Amino acid sequence: MKCPFCGSSETQVVDSRVSEPGDSIRRRRRCLDCQKRFTTYETVELRLPQVVKTNGNRSDFDVNRIRVGFQRALHKRPVPTEYVDAAIDRIRQQVLSLGEREIPSRHIGEMVMAELHKLDKVGYIRFASVYRSFQDVSDFRDALREVEAPPPAGKRTRR
Repeated sequence: MKCPFCGSSETQVVDSRVSEPGDSIRRRRRCLDCQKRFTTYETVELRLPQVVKTNGNRSDFDVNRIRVGFQRALHKRPVPTEYVDAAIDRIRQQVLSLGEREIPSRHIGEMVMAELHKLDKVGYIRFASVYRSFQDVSDFRDALREVEAPPPAGKRTRR
């Protein structure tokens, strides 16, 4: 670690403490050249993958885009905000757990649809109609059949 005062790379850790929430480490350092003290913080850096769109363009993963999708699908639906926040957090955790540098936007869309299916059937149909570009009534019928099908054994919907 370079000294912010003289630029020397000869520094020594004097004291280390874990922060109150436990998500960072505070280190007190002393420069061996100019003897001045300074503080550094060490935190975890999580890198979310790049999203590869269907046209090949890439963009940063943006949780707010997922939130907007949920808001549009669940507009005027009786779904508590904390359920939506939990669903978004599950999607974010799934994306992180993949450990990939890139993820297709289609994969994220499927994750959103799976969470909407658990939360609200009407919201699921709304999202699916845009996401899958429904062309006619038969597309809606197919989606309704998916919603009306009982969940797989051992899985319950939340509500």
